[in-house]
Amino acid sequence: MRAIPGMLCGLLMAAVAGLGQVSAQETTGAPASLPPATIPADPAAAGDLVPPAPADGVPVLTRDDVEAWLDGFVPYALATGDIAGAVVVVVDDGQVLLQKGYGYSDLATRSPVDPEATLFRPGSISKLFTWTAVMQLVEQGKLDLDADVNQYIDFTVPERDGKPATLRQIMTHTTGMEEQIRALITAKDSEITPLGEALKHWVPERIHEPGTTPAYSNYATALAGYIVERVSGESFDDYIDRHIFEPLGMAHSSFRQPLPPALLAGMSKGYARASEGEAKEYEYISLAPAGSLASTGADMARFMLAHLQGGAYGDARILGADTARMMHTTGQASVGPLNRMMLGFYETSVNGHRAIAHGGDTQWFHSDLQLFPDDGIGIFVSMNSSGREGATGHVRNALVRNFADRYLPGTAETAQGVSEEVAREHAAQIAGTYTSSRRPETTFMSLANLLGPIKVLANEDGTISVSLALGANGVPRKWREVSPYVWQDVAGADRLAADVVDGQVTRFTLEPFAPIMVFQRLSAWDALAMPLLVASLAILLLTLLAWPVSALVRRYYGVPYRLSGIDARAHRLVRIAALLALLAVGGVLALVLSMFNDLALTSPDSDGLIVALRLFALVALPVAAAIGVWNAWVVLRGRRRWLAKLWAVLLALACLFTLWIGFANHLMGFGANY
Repeated sequence: MRAIPGMLCGLLMAAVAGLGQVSAQETTGAPASLPPATIPADPAAAGDLVPPAPADGVPVLTRDDVEAWLDGFVPYALATGDIAGAVVVVVDDGQVLLQKGYGYSDLATRSPVDPEATLFRPGSISKLFTWTAVMQLVEQGKLDLDADVNQYIDFTVPERDGKPATLRQIMTHTTGMEEQIRALITAKDSEITPLGEALKHWVPERIHEPGTTPAYSNYATALAGYIVERVSGESFDDYIDRHIFEPLGMAHSSFRQPLPPALLAGMSKGYARASEGEAKEYEYISLAPAGSLASTGADMARFMLAHLQGGAYGDARILGADTARMMHTTGQASVGPLNRMMLGFYETSVNGHRAIAHGGDTQWFHSDLQLFPDDGIGIFVSMNSSGREGATGHVRNALVRNFADRYLPGTAETAQGVSEEVAREHAAQIAGTYTSSRRPETTFMSLANLLGPIKVLANEDGTISVSLALGANGVPRKWREVSPYVWQDVAGADRLAADVVDGQVTRFTLEPFAPIMVFQRLSAWDALAMPLLVASLAILLLTLLAWPVSALVRRYYGVPYRLSGIDARAHRLVRIAALLALLAVGGVLALVLSMFNDLALTSPDSDGLIVALRLFALVALPVAAAIGVWNAWVVLRGRRRWLAKLWAVLLALACLFTLWIGFANHLMGFGANY
């Protein structure tokens, strides 16, 4: 059982591609980071710290036992992962068992994390509040999960394959919408756009058949929040305050941006790495219902308890018991027998215990919330730093998984397996190149899809490996087939399954991603797109480099330029063409890569640059292709050497291929929607 990245989901995977009742303040004085010499190489090594269950039986989930266990796990995990601070909350049997802060909320002042007063950003765990609000209005008969959402809004979400978008599709991430990234996160409150305006600016294309393909969507979630606004007659912030926060006594929680001053004073700083010590600016989420929540661990405990107790907490009730049960148990199948998407929750069942969950990530905060409804247990963790690469994911995964193994063990089902011959046959069938269903497709950001295709490899021993699924050591995990077209991690409980049509694997997914995305097989041509693009850019670059190099060589040896007439003109123009094509594709490619490294570049401030680059590509790529083809025609008809003729043909193909890339990936055009 693992947390699934929510708000960013690795920003395209790659998505890809997805947030008390103890009176005394409980904090630890553990250092935020250890001296470099004492930090293990593996940022996930903290997962190995968890002591095994006592030989005489399963540990009892008591406050003392879980506190001792967490105290042995969390401080070292934070130090190992270069994480400044965290809050952990455990609830059980209708009460808060433990809520505790670790590390620091502000490194400059060495302020410890206080679970009662320190606010964290749970990222996409915010969505659970949006879904709860939707279900409240469903319960009141004001919303229908299966009605066309257009009847609730003042703009139009187009149909796909004759099917409208519905709230059920939105809550199960099956509207089929492509990924939207523009202005997702910004550090400037001036760039916060009112929810309705943000949604109307651009409606993402629906690239999958509705109701069939999980594809996590922040836009769709925000649309649900807007529907809550319009149907209730209250702003989204007011609605959540009045109908969820106030009844539950969540006095230190808010979706508002900027935060009210009283809450901002308790807000934890966010960090890239604790060792750097540089606090980051507060993150603003333009699609607020999808991820703008700020909350304390103590407040999150109240929310968990309400869901674990059929929608009630103390004397307050935010959902009817039947409505809560429907929300927790109505599943949308993904692929094969893998964990499903419930109405807003991910299914994450483990050790035979039913579990539902949601993960959440902003740039600096990383969180996970897991509920075990049949056991009455919940756990929430949030960290305020990105840490070493992959550290937060490894830490929270190890924390939740080992918590379940320690306190909620079970007997794993015995897998029958398949014959070695069948395993090898099926491994060969699934091997290939895939792309995530959660992706941009109709904008220039689709160029990102070329950068990170998912590869499935058939291993010699009959297992398979997936480039996306790495272990804590950075090595691809191995998956062994346990039943036809269902594989299991050889070192864990996660499963992988494939859909097969006419003997061909068309798509697959794996846990924990199964509820929110699948991976669809690329055609042979699409799988070759990135290698061909690299080859084309290399040809263009070598052509450009040969221009000054040949001139310097001729000058050094006193050799005259031997071409004349149309040959000389084509020779010079084709180098200009190579420069144009290289600048056009390289410029957009550099921008896309920069956006992944610095989300500030996705703000509206970049719109002018995007429009300029796309307009340049609109002119440069067709011109370069025309010159490249004309140059090849001139060279092939002339008396140049065979090597020059071969290079002219390769150069023409490179120019034509970059033109195709510009067309297919929407590099050419006008506008800055993405």
